Amino acid sequence: MGPGRAPATLKTYHLIALVVGFGLAFGILALVRRDHLYIRQGLFWIAVAMASLVFGAWPFLVDGIGAALGVGYPPILLLLVAIVALVVKALLGDIAMTRLKRDLRRLNQRVAMLEAQRPSPPDDPAG
Repeated sequence: MGPGRAPATLKTYHLIALVVGFGLAFGILALVRRDHLYIRQGLFWIAVAMASLVFGAWPFLVDGIGAALGVGYPPILLLLVAIVALVVKALLGDIAMTRLKRDLRRLNQRVAMLEAQRPSPPDDPAG
């Protein structure tokens, strides 16, 4: 420890970040295991949970990264990174949804063309 530096103590918000990280990781793994969340999407959320665990367990990392980047108030760096990550995640979600809608529209068109080519059934003489 350097001169003038207070000893690192576990503060309430560090404990909260640690608990949130563990809870998030456990919840994500449970969702992946039960097939409610695909592994590809689960990897992003597991990375978020791991980052929460790391910064909750070693909060001085945020201060070090912020100082290295010249940020005056290092905790705001976490918020900035979180906002950017969620915007990118939303964009990727929109791209995937657009692709699914396009594929569904094409599938509906193919089904309509196949039904149009199929001969109509003969009239029922009993009816």
